[in-house]
Amino acid sequence: MGAATAFLSINLWTGSPLLALWVGSRAAAERQLSMTAVVVVLLSLALLTLASLVGLTRLDASYRELVGHPLREGRLTWLRAFNAQREPVRLVPTSLIERIVTVIVYIAVIALIAWLLFFSGSSISDTFQYG
Repeated sequence: MGAATAFLSINLWTGSPLLALWVGSRAAAERQLSMTAVVVVLLSLALLTLASLVGLTRLDASYRELVGHPLREGRLTWLRAFNAQREPVRLVPTSLIERIVTVIVYIAVIALIAWLLFFSGSSISDTFQYG
């Protein structure tokens, strides 16, 4: 389950956008950018992201059931009715699936910032170079 979670999480950042661009390139009949290709890329990226999120949600639910952690409440705490505020809030432990996704998001954001500052060749990286 951990490997499947890591695979889906990494593909949210890398595989899904690349596959969406490839599908969009196949939809474009000519060498120039067209609105058809853009729409195909956006729709395929949305579908791939939705499929990955559904997969991650199902993995998390099956992991919680397997380990015995209670499932999360369907409503967010701040969306509860005012008279339900007196009920104690159940603390649900963070699952392994959530930890893996969190670590991968941190790594992706740090990699994006590092690329932007040091490797992108933009004017932002010129600001931080000394000498």
